[in-house]
Amino acid sequence: MTAPRSDQGDVRMSEIEFQAMLTRAAEAGAKRALADVGLDGPEAAIDIHDLRTLLESLRMARRTAWQTVVRLITTSLLLALIAGIAVKLKFFG
Repeated sequence: MTAPRSDQGDVRMSEIEFQAMLTRAAEAGAKRALADVGLDGPEAAIDIHDLRTLLESLRMARRTAWQTVVRLITTSLLLALIAGIAVKLKFFG
């Protein structure tokens, strides 16, 4: 199918034809992009699910690590405070 051209060489087409052309181009681009990263086969859905699970696990590990650091600092400060009070009140001689 050859689209009609104007006097200046511009291509003219209906909005429906233009939308169909854009849809085909978008689908082709998406398929090519997925193929470029290796997610174009029948196992693609499983791979994407595994990647999302891995990413969620990484986020949970990062959150747990920060919580552990905060707990460690808080516990250290409380132990230092208790040790200071014990020395000030001469509990150890």
